[in-house]
Amino acid sequence: MKHIRSLLILLFLTLSSVVSAQNLADRVVEHEFDNGLKLLMIERHTSPTVAPYILFKAGAVDESDDARGIAHMLEHMLFKGTKTIGTTDYEKEKEVLAEIDTLGDALDREQAKGSKADASKITELEGALRTKQEEAKQWIVSGEYTKIYTQHGSTGFNAGTSVDYTIYTVELPSNKLELWAMLESDRLKNAVLREFYVEREAVKEERRMAVDTRPGGKLYEQFIAAAFTAHPYGMPIIGWPSDIAMLNRNKAKEFFKIHYAPNNSVMVIVGDINIENTIKLIDKYFGDIPSQPLPDEVTVREPEQEGERRIEVEFDAEPQMMIGFHKPTIPHFDDYVLDMISAILSDGRTSRFYKNIVEQSIAVSADSINGYPGARYDNLFVISATPRSPNSTVDVEEALYAELEKLKTEPVEEKEFKRILKQIDAGFIRALSSNAGMANQLAFYEGIAGDWRYILNWREKMYEIKPEDIMRVAKTYFKKSNRTVATLVKKDVETSEDMVDEEESE
Repeated sequence: MKHIRSLLILLFLTLSSVVSAQNLADRVVEHEFDNGLKLLMIERHTSPTVAPYILFKAGAVDESDDARGIAHMLEHMLFKGTKTIGTTDYEKEKEVLAEIDTLGDALDREQAKGSKADASKITELEGALRTKQEEAKQWIVSGEYTKIYTQHGSTGFNAGTSVDYTIYTVELPSNKLELWAMLESDRLKNAVLREFYVEREAVKEERRMAVDTRPGGKLYEQFIAAAFTAHPYGMPIIGWPSDIAMLNRNKAKEFFKIHYAPNNSVMVIVGDINIENTIKLIDKYFGDIPSQPLPDEVTVREPEQEGERRIEVEFDAEPQMMIGFHKPTIPHFDDYVLDMISAILSDGRTSRFYKNIVEQSIAVSADSINGYPGARYDNLFVISATPRSPNSTVDVEEALYAELEKLKTEPVEEKEFKRILKQIDAGFIRALSSNAGMANQLAFYEGIAGDWRYILNWREKMYEIKPEDIMRVAKTYFKKSNRTVATLVKKDVETSEDMVDEEESE
């Protein structure tokens, strides 16, 4: 997930003369339907296009222990169609889908027995499952959702799952908004999670490509797991391999019913629209979707860290490292201060990390990010770096800590403050507008911060920050007992010490 400061700066780059920060509050129209669906709209007639986005508070953090990875898996499944899209005969197809579920569940239960599993039974079930999956193909129309949207001139038809939410996106001609409403409401009312076990294998491969075979992915996953010992932020979005292997359609259906309710979502429509007509359109297609009891928020709180945690991840790649410090989330004032600190440390070529670490050839890169891995709950201030040979991660770590110590003891000069604030204000006047960018940010802050006006409040808070706030916050959070350090180290095939031990044992 992108960190909050980057999201806001990106948003300010999109405001331009069409919707400036000063009049954004007047341009956003809010409407809430009887079923709890929250709709935000901005009417902009600069082009005959519209960007409708839907965000659900349905992220990895909301999953139960027996369904890790289901939020991401469900996102995949909702592209498979409905009772009328993606099929030529749902009435016949659904009978085979039920048989596939029965076989898939039986196969999962047997494989879960591990060494006690019946190999012949597994072979039999695998064969039967393949047969039924082949039978189901005769009614499946693959990729029909994408085909429909493409034929009608859409771009950016996609979705994404984070720890905090899942968002569905598209941009299309404004005269196709009703088509979008019809398709998306049908997806919420009549979704059919077909080809589940086929897609489950695709997710396993996605994990192998994104995590298991990528040094950065492997390091990040282990780093987050070490940093959060109690809170579900420590769990991977895609799930652990054993989690993915046990996902099924029933778990996906249950998660869908609970978390994809209208009163657990935010809809944003930006572009060439008429506000009154848009409200009527959304009510026509989405107004009859029943609300649900709101899912429980996560009550687990990460306990205060009582000592530095250090881990090494062995991988056949060049070394790199990550350092994380626990901190409060939005709208705590210290979170605003840490946004400012992140800008001071790593925002551009005039930042401290770049001038004092990268330019000095200590590291190839050194960056800071405030607000990982999510923003709904207390999170991390993260620093990542890659050493430049012959320097090691030890050298880089020492240089990084030196910069953090300066923040504790040396007040930030007025010149540096002005540089950061100038960068913020520059975003307000740059003419780089985008319906999609605006829709994305409004959805995020309304859904996760609880109010899209956080966008405007953020700039005001940044101007309230004083040098003493920087020093206080740095002293509070940048301490050894509050940090987790993860380093990627090359895996030795066999060290000389290991060989000596083996010879002696012989």
